Amino acid sequence: MKKYFLTLLLLPLLSCGKNKNNPEIPTSAYQTVVAAAAPTMNHAKWNVLLQKNVAKSGTVNYKGFQKDSKELKLYLNELSANVPAKSWSKNAILAYWINAYNAYTVQLILDNYPTKSIKDISDPWGKKFFSLGNKKYSLEEIEHEILRKMDEPRIHFAINCASFSCPNLRNEAYTEAKLEQQLTAAAKSFINDKTKNSITTNKIEISKIFDWFSGDFKKKGSVIDYLNQYSTVKISSKAKVNYKDYNWSLNE
Repeated sequence: MKKYFLTLLLLPLLSCGKNKNNPEIPTSAYQTVVAAAAPTMNHAKWNVLLQKNVAKSGTVNYKGFQKDSKELKLYLNELSANVPAKSWSKNAILAYWINAYNAYTVQLILDNYPTKSIKDISDPWGKKFFSLGNKKYSLEEIEHEILRKMDEPRIHFAINCASFSCPNLRNEAYTEAKLEQQLTAAAKSFINDKTKNSITTNKIEISKIFDWFSGDFKKKGSVIDYLNQYSTVKISSKAKVNYKDYNWSLNE
């Protein structure tokens, strides 16, 4: 979720690294050492931790996660041992990388806790501080080189940057079976959350996410067209658009 416009402008948008069998899944979503017949991953451990330490409002009990650090480590170990294979469905791959992003964001906060903001941590998104399978990753690599290249803009409402202006951390794990309804629910929840976006028919003040990643939301029309898919208020195509200041305070 880096707030650096020049960097974002230079990021490739669905331009390279595609898998020939499924053009919506970049090759970076897989690792060649993983067997093609590997089973998809069960995210039950992460689900238990989220249910226990994340309120329905999205606030996170990082002190609770600290107490459950052993259980979190077990889940992170499972992520490392079960990197997606080409046999996985797109939904299974998306669920894996969304959960991985969120779980390692929690771990990053715990590694630097207490902190008032993720932005107080040195290079929080660019630092390659964890390994999955045989490769080291950073949070921005998961976001920009994998998730954003899978042609699913709703990922922006599913991944959480540990800040109040971010979409809420969902208090259940994303799963292959429920992903479609979970992503739709996340989009509706974020877009209609009055603390994140102020929407009326003729004027909207929306999250900077829609500015920073505007290209992701404009593939089939304008940003307003995208918002109208999920907004409970019908927005005029001529509505005045402004963007809210981003609150990077820790979401606890």
